[in-house]
Amino acid sequence: MAFPHVNYLAILVCGAVIFLLGGIWYSLIFRKTWIALMAIPEEKMKEGAGAMPFNFLMAFLCGLAISYIMAIVINHFAPFSCIRGAMVGAMMWAGFAAPTSFATAIFSMTKKALWLINSTYDLVCFVVVGMILSVWR
Repeated sequence: MAFPHVNYLAILVCGAVIFLLGGIWYSLIFRKTWIALMAIPEEKMKEGAGAMPFNFLMAFLCGLAISYIMAIVINHFAPFSCIRGAMVGAMMWAGFAAPTSFATAIFSMTKKALWLINSTYDLVCFVVVGMILSVWR
């Protein structure tokens, strides 16, 4: 199987954008609400702080994987434009990320508000990455 033509620099930037959006989303915009909905005691959160460098690395690698696959998918949706990229990102979220995470949330008894915060973050990331990859060819 031949690897499709993609812009690897754009993928790297998109991975960084996803990572930075996560920091803004969970540290600034929804910090208090998200922490309350997670229902994890502050002491327990401090215990897990030592694993943060590894967690950050894994989050960044996940962003790269999302960006790479989205770049491949977007190659099939010419003509390339910012609007088309946003639509492809939203479709990928609506078809893959939202339903799978919602089904998981239902069976793991995750609070719907927590699912909504997490899933809306995914939607924003998919739309932004779709827009970037569509115009940065």
